[in-house]
Amino acid sequence: MSESSPGGGAATKTSDPAFGEVPKAPTERARSLWSDAWRDLRRDPVFIIASLIVLAVISMVLFPSLWTSGDPRDCDLARARQKPSWDAPFGFSNLGCDYYAQAIYGAGPSIQVAVFATIGIAIVGTLFGVLSGFYGGLIDTVISRLVDVVAGLPFLLGAVVLLALMQSRSVWAIVFVLIALAWITLTRVIRGTVMTTKNMDYVAAARSLGASDRRIIFRHILPNAMAPGIVVLTIALGLFVSLEATLTFLGVGLRAPTVSWGVMIVQGQSHVLSGYPHLLLVPCMFLVTTVLGFILMGDALRDALDPKLR
Repeated sequence: MSESSPGGGAATKTSDPAFGEVPKAPTERARSLWSDAWRDLRRDPVFIIASLIVLAVISMVLFPSLWTSGDPRDCDLARARQKPSWDAPFGFSNLGCDYYAQAIYGAGPSIQVAVFATIGIAIVGTLFGVLSGFYGGLIDTVISRLVDVVAGLPFLLGAVVLLALMQSRSVWAIVFVLIALAWITLTRVIRGTVMTTKNMDYVAAARSLGASDRRIIFRHILPNAMAPGIVVLTIALGLFVSLEATLTFLGVGLRAPTVSWGVMIVQGQSHVLSGYPHLLLVPCMFLVTTVLGFILMGDALRDALDPKLR
């Protein structure tokens, strides 16, 4: 038999030989780091604004027709560098292409590079970080020295050299280079978290009960070690968007006829002094807003997932 408690929860009665039925205290739902983080994020205006920006950019990638009915490759030299109008809010490019349509469709390659590169460093960085932090010894030494070697190479210079050697200007070439140079940050974060987590009492209890290394890693260590890793990956998404544009601007990234924000910046920067600054400002606006959205989301996640900041 149960009755409603003053706090609104269900209080259960138990019998006592001396006093009869005594109500138990209402039980509360168990709270976890992720539930507390989600509660905080829902109340964080910075996270909400950043999420709206990210969702808008993702919708441009997946459903560009929702944003524009124009064709980014439908170009007519007779319309070259025409000013913005009602039909073309951002005017036309130097080749007579609808600049608004190009800005919408340009999100595709830029976000593809960022997403696939982030997935790549998530796999490589997590694998090396777990192996290094969990097993230690020779494995930790080898991976740590490899991290030191990659960290000693300037990132931008290394990317330029690798892309020049590959002589490829595809999305996958840029993704490969970004993964090859950017996995070390996540590896260091995961390694440190795993080294701390593997000494916890619940890991020792699981080991004493005969749990295998694989079970301990996937059931007990990784769920607790991935919180800081998710923050790193979220910020990396924004940085990779800007790196794609940077590499394209330096001449080793994507090239026309591919439509991306980086290609638009390269084509528009030569017309700024000719009286057409919008050809440069439009893709820069999209790029900066997207990068800012991912970085603000990462900062909000870091604040919510770090118990020391509560």
